[in-house]
Amino acid sequence: MTAINKVVVFRVGNEEYAVPIPFVISIEKMEGITPIPNLPIYVKGIAKVRGELIPAADFENILYSRPLQADETSRMIVLQTEELSFAILVNEAREILDISSENLKQPGLIAYQKTNYFTGVANMDERLITLIDPSRLVESLEGIREIKEYMKTQQTTV
Repeated sequence: MTAINKVVVFRVGNEEYAVPIPFVISIEKMEGITPIPNLPIYVKGIAKVRGELIPAADFENILYSRPLQADETSRMIVLQTEELSFAILVNEAREILDISSENLKQPGLIAYQKTNYFTGVANMDERLITLIDPSRLVESLEGIREIKEYMKTQQTTV
């Protein structure tokens, strides 16, 4: 029996990435992000989504150290981990896709500390889609502890 992974596929730069559906709360238009000073460079600010304040992380900045060039196709993918709800800003949310485990390969880069959130690469005909574990992503980002603490204080004051 082949396991099926249901994922949301999105584009950052020219590459395709995916996160497992259980982590995804919603996909939103990129609007209403309030900049907050002194946060890490990859955090564009805080957005209010469904009544909750969440940090919005520029995923292109995280991956490629350059800011996302937002346009009408850009989206916020709102994710929930045990640690934190947060949004990743992406060029485009593409589709929901079923990826069978036989199409998943383990990249050698998983052992590299800065990319340990890459959990596999799906080889889909003419496409390569890198799978991301949002929980590992949150833990790997510099400054995330301070952001989590800040978000806790904001939740109690809202």
